[in-house]
Amino acid sequence: MSLLLLLTACLLTCLGQIAQKYAVESWRGHDSGWAEKLRSPWLWLALVSLGLGLLVWLLVLQRLEVGIAYPMLSLNFVLVTLVARFVFHETIDRQHWLGVALVIGGVVLLGQHA
Repeated sequence: MSLLLLLTACLLTCLGQIAQKYAVESWRGHDSGWAEKLRSPWLWLALVSLGLGLLVWLLVLQRLEVGIAYPMLSLNFVLVTLVARFVFHETIDRQHWLGVALVIGGVVLLGQHA
């Protein structure tokens, strides 16, 4: 159950970050004021996702030691990198992919303790 909550927190946080990116991309080239920006569905999706992610994270901290749980949030680095590459078509260099592989290895090692 703890790992499922942790994965949920990661996914919600990742969704929030992606929605933030879509929000700011939708604002590019528009001379809109804050009132119009505040009506962006992407902005609200980001706020709701990040808020829910925080609540789920609090549940995770009730169940896992912070020394195990917090480093596992680095899965967000992996998820956001994959989205950057395959959704936003950003170039990811070899060094970045090596970092992703190391993060995955670290999460696997930590997951054996959870």
